[in-house]
Amino acid sequence: MNFSRNFIIKYGAALAASVVILLLMMRSDHQNFSFELNQPWRYPLLTAEFDIPIMRDSVSARQMRDSIDAAFIPFVVRDAGVSGRSIDRFAKICSNYADNKEVAFLSAKLAEVYKRGVIDTELYDKIHSFSSPQLRISDSSDDANAVNVIDASGMLSLSHAYKMIDSAYVAAHAPLHEDARLSPDVAKALSASLVPNIVIDSVADSRFRDQEYLNVNSALGVIKKGQRIVDRGDIINAQIFTNLNNYLEALEKTQSEQISHRFFISAQALYILMMFALLYLFLAFFRKEIFADAKKMLFIVSLITFFVVVAIGAADVFSLGLYLVPFAGVPIIISVFMDSRTAIFAHTICVFLTALAAPFQFQFAVVQFAVGVCATFSIYHLTRRSQLLNTAVISFVLYVVCYVTVQTLYEGSLAGMTWRIVGVFAINSILLSFAYLLILVVERLFGFTSMVTLVELSDINNPLLRNLAEVSPGTFQHSMQVSTLAAEAARAIGANTTLTRTGALYHDIGKSESPIFFTENQHGVNPHAGLDPATSARKIISHVTDGLAIASRAKIPQVIKNFITEHHGKGVTKYFYNTAINESPDGVVNRKDYEYPGPNPRSKETTIVMMADAVEAASRSLKDYSQASIDALVDKIIDSQMADGLYSDSPINFRDVNTIKETFKKRLATIYHSRIEYPEISRPKEPAEAAGNKTDADSVMK
Repeated sequence: MNFSRNFIIKYGAALAASVVILLLMMRSDHQNFSFELNQPWRYPLLTAEFDIPIMRDSVSARQMRDSIDAAFIPFVVRDAGVSGRSIDRFAKICSNYADNKEVAFLSAKLAEVYKRGVIDTELYDKIHSFSSPQLRISDSSDDANAVNVIDASGMLSLSHAYKMIDSAYVAAHAPLHEDARLSPDVAKALSASLVPNIVIDSVADSRFRDQEYLNVNSALGVIKKGQRIVDRGDIINAQIFTNLNNYLEALEKTQSEQISHRFFISAQALYILMMFALLYLFLAFFRKEIFADAKKMLFIVSLITFFVVVAIGAADVFSLGLYLVPFAGVPIIISVFMDSRTAIFAHTICVFLTALAAPFQFQFAVVQFAVGVCATFSIYHLTRRSQLLNTAVISFVLYVVCYVTVQTLYEGSLAGMTWRIVGVFAINSILLSFAYLLILVVERLFGFTSMVTLVELSDINNPLLRNLAEVSPGTFQHSMQVSTLAAEAARAIGANTTLTRTGALYHDIGKSESPIFFTENQHGVNPHAGLDPATSARKIISHVTDGLAIASRAKIPQVIKNFITEHHGKGVTKYFYNTAINESPDGVVNRKDYEYPGPNPRSKETTIVMMADAVEAASRSLKDYSQASIDALVDKIIDSQMADGLYSDSPINFRDVNTIKETFKKRLATIYHSRIEYPEISRPKEPAEAAGNKTDADSVMK
């Protein structure tokens, strides 16, 4: 069942990634060229594969449309009912505060202005911008399609109509009244009643305007099949820019119907599958432990797919979008959790996959590959976030240098080099400096532990270690010594030194629950004196389960928990086990009562800590710290563990074991080095010397 699940995850991830990338590639086929207005065409001669209509460029088309709009005579319709409705409304509003004579006068004036025609202010301003104000109106009396052009110079806007009525009222009442003006209420009623009776005929206006736009949208000519569209070095003016876009749009429409395009898609699919196959073959032959781990395979495939998808999306939005994506983040993130060779190979696959969407595939692949490899080397061991800033600066410099080199090699000049591409590289490097955020996401999603996290955990100011130092100072000192021994051994055999050091610091944190039961924390009082061997053994063994519980509450990564559970493996508490046998009348003792829960060490790092833990503890009981006694102790402890089968699940080999032994021996000899014995003065003192000494003593007493 496990094999089937791993198989589905590993190969299903590659298949799903291939489908996603292929679909995005098919959607982005139109991005075969990258070009900008007023920039030189950097590709070879491009000829038409089919007839292409020559359309006006966007600037000319917009200018022509603006010209049509400026000269277009609007279509209007007269609403005959507006006059009557407005007069009735005015009379109704004024019935309470104006006399009938005044209402009749103003109603007559309203009728006059409506007879001339009232239009809204916007239309009034537009027709008066013409040399001769005119409007068009459809005449359906004889011919449904007849259009009459009418003189609009006498028509009034709403404000002009109001002023005309107001002026007529003042002129008629001035001889009778010194201040002949409309009352505020009447003026308000008049203003509210005035609405246009001549309005835009939106249907006719839109239909006739679109007819005139046909000249704008019509083709100026045709580029015949095989004719030149643009050649290398040509400056892309507005017309060429439009021709190129028309060509790409037409190409996209016709490709779906072409058999050759289907072959092209098939080739893309085969290429993508081939890239993932190469990745899997590399891991299967050279990184078997990674290939066997479905979670790690899913991580690598997901990371590659994520960067490819983001890059294709960026290329669809920006002309230089492919260079905005920090591909150097792929090898950096993978090297944090695995090794640099795997990281560089995965980066290469990622770059080659993305190159399918690149306009200049050779240029893109070379630049991205070189920057990714150098970025990986510059951050070989990521232990601090600040290292990413240094890598970002290095990547920026390399981007510029590599791009200039390849650009010159490809085109023979730097004519296509702009400050814009330098700005894109700067943004790319800034994004790369935030790769730490992706590392944190990977840690949460896949349960991996980065070197940065290990370094942070190894800080002795960490709450767990600080608590251990306070409640179990002897255990803390023991853990520090084990950490030093184990780290030296890990370095000697090429194991993960940081992981080993950190794991050693945490391997005994369970002793903080009952520190007095462990020898290194006792000061004259031994609580085991009143306990039977089985109870004492349970107390000793409990530091493993207690440590695991403490680590779980503190959310310590699983890779560190392994040191807690594996540093004793399935060994026994020999002191109490042997004591129980000696005290048993029949000599029969249940070994399970004295056995640690295990499991046995399953990595080189946990195996080293098991060795260092036992050797360091036993070295404290030595009475003679000569090189011979230290060598004998180390050999005895490690050979005994090997004989008990505690290394049976570990990938460690005999050469590693011998190297570790030698490392321990040298390190312990340095710690417990013998000191020089200072000689005593045995000859009689000279009289003068004795007198001088006496004088000195007397002066001191005074």
